[in-house]
Amino acid sequence: MAEQVSRQELSQFLKTRRARLAPADVGLPTGNARRIAGLRREEVAVLAGVGLTWYTWLEQGRPIQVSTPFLDNLARALRLSEAERAHLFALAQHRAPPMAPQPSPPGALKKVQAILDTIGSPAYARNGRFDVVAWNDANTRMFGDFASMPENERNLIRLMFSRPYHRKAMVNWEQDARNLVAKFRLSYGQAATDVAFSSLVQDMMECSADFRRMWADHEVTDIGEGVYVYRTRRHGTVAFQHSTLMPEVLPDLRIVIYLPVKSHGE
Repeated sequence: MAEQVSRQELSQFLKTRRARLAPADVGLPTGNARRIAGLRREEVAVLAGVGLTWYTWLEQGRPIQVSTPFLDNLARALRLSEAERAHLFALAQHRAPPMAPQPSPPGALKKVQAILDTIGSPAYARNGRFDVVAWNDANTRMFGDFASMPENERNLIRLMFSRPYHRKAMVNWEQDARNLVAKFRLSYGQAATDVAFSSLVQDMMECSADFRRMWADHEVTDIGEGVYVYRTRRHGTVAFQHSTLMPEVLPDLRIVIYLPVKSHGE
């Protein structure tokens, strides 16, 4: 069952990547008789230098095995980003390591908390499933207290799509939500058959039309930085430059830090 879900994910990913490329993007004639906006399967096969039948079967989600050169050629033909290429390999070969393959060393999370406590700006630590596992006081003062939430709700995906407060406070909610889903999707592909990931996706598909809409686009990214604009009655409108760090003590975690962006007048 899990393998079938992975093949379906791969199928939809390939279809969406193929559909976004116009013939002119890859040096092919457009013509007036085309019925689709994107590339045809045969065009992808020619550009990648692979067999049409084999590519068709892969896109259809059939249980076939493909080589590393095959996937590299496909990534090149579809003009995939590095994040998308990693996602392709994770889905087709399950080559990426599980999100939590090694046991945490004793006291590791306490060391992460100590790091967070020395940071004056809002900051938190999350795992690959985007569960928040630690945070500092500055984060609580600015964004609210994770400790007041049930532990199973301390998840960035759930908060983004299930709490109206977050939608109201985030000035660029649509783009911020898309970026979050794209980063999560990369982790989802790397996690392969992890039930915790698939159950979260299933829950969100059932409870959020916006999540379903964005999930269907199959966007992936590994960009960990950007600008986040937050607006509340208490703090007014505040812009943050957010950066993501990987603690050596727990490399499967990510520490996200929000640094206030000063206006030009300051």
